Amino acid sequence: MKHVTVSIIGMLLLLVLGAQGAIRLLADHDNAGLLAWLPGGFAVWLACYAVAAVAGALLAGWGGKKTRRGSHGQ
Repeated sequence: MKHVTVSIIGMLLLLVLGAQGAIRLLADHDNAGLLAWLPGGFAVWLACYAVAAVAGALLAGWGGKKTRRGSHGQ
C-alpha cells in the first residue's frame, strides 16, 4: 500500500506540478507560480520545476514497479 502512495505522490504532486509550472514559466517568464517566493529569477525557477518533474517521474516509476512486483506475490 505504501508503494501506491509513493506512486500517487510522485505522479500528482511532483510530476504534474513540476511539469505544468515549467511549461507556464516557459510561456510567460514572469509567472513563477508556486516558486515566486524563491530568489534567483527565471533560471532558478525553471531548474526547480525541472527537478520536481524529474523526481516525480522517478518516484512514480519506482512506486509502479514495486506495486506490480507486490501484486504478483513476489
